[in-house]
Amino acid sequence: MRTATGWMAGAALALWAGLALAQTPAPVEGDYVRHDFRLESGAVLPELKIHYRTLGAPVRDADGRITNAVMILHGTGGTGAQFLVPQFADELYGPGQPLDVTRYYVILPDNLGHGDSSKPSDGLRAAFPEYDYADMVEAQRRMLVEGLGVDHLRLIFGTSMGCMHIFVWGETHPDFADALMPMACEPTAITGRNRLWRAMLLDSIRSDPAWQGGNYVEQPQHGLRTAVDLLLLAGSAPMPMQRDLATREIADGWLAAQQDRRIPALDANDLWYQVNASWNYDPSVDLEQITAPLTWINSADDFINPPELGLSEQYAPRIRNGRYRLIPNSIDGHGHGTHTWAVFWKADLVELLARSGG
Repeated sequence: MRTATGWMAGAALALWAGLALAQTPAPVEGDYVRHDFRLESGAVLPELKIHYRTLGAPVRDADGRITNAVMILHGTGGTGAQFLVPQFADELYGPGQPLDVTRYYVILPDNLGHGDSSKPSDGLRAAFPEYDYADMVEAQRRMLVEGLGVDHLRLIFGTSMGCMHIFVWGETHPDFADALMPMACEPTAITGRNRLWRAMLLDSIRSDPAWQGGNYVEQPQHGLRTAVDLLLLAGSAPMPMQRDLATREIADGWLAAQQDRRIPALDANDLWYQVNASWNYDPSVDLEQITAPLTWINSADDFINPPELGLSEQYAPRIRNGRYRLIPNSIDGHGHGTHTWAVFWKADLVELLARSGG
């Protein structure tokens, strides 16, 4: 069963799921395939497939190198398709817009474990090797270099998990991109409440009696119900929810409708691996290795990255060419999912592109 797109806001909540796709050119879809992909753990994935969508066309310099490629990275549980929705695409891809697809070659991968890329539900189920963010970034790099012939990017933009991937990219491949724009994450280990809700989700799936070591006959419904509840809470936006879910009956009805829609679209193995992949993420030690111009944006109504912890203010000064901005809380906010509503940060993207080379 294919995992639902759009979890963890842009991913987690998939609030955009019922909207029509933006009026942008139809993407070109393809797959990068590599056999015997070795993970950081030493385990080997017999076949790695990374599915991708592209918009626009590559431009090459006199040496044949592609010069206009932009990669956009989705969050946990999402796919590259989430960046085709109106609140993102209609603000960015059109003529004269920041990522005008007549100028840029936009690459939207489905990351390892997600969408139409290699994932446990393809057949290996719980025998699928556990992957981490370093593995996911390496899969992205191989897709670019070996699959699409891209050895340098004009920009990497990423939301949530994709935001965390950018910090990994910036440290491990500091010269690969001209500019970096991470949205909705922190460059440090996932601990505290952020770890707790993830651990609760992981435990809810594997403690369900229907789990059967990952070789379930039917999806573990009780575990998935708890997982959906936690994902809804993690991606919530308190101010608009207080307005829109104004009575107990409305709130309870909304929750029931969300569960009815989301649970059937999930695969328990896929979701467990997706959330587990962050287990060893911690780029905080080597932030000084990031040299590309970077604009990092969080939102004040984000349950996953609460600003009162002061983490961003602690780490931002260590990024030499970095700028940090916090989007204020408002009735128009989207919680963690503010990262997919370009109206909130479009001007920041324009400034970053100008600051990093025009």
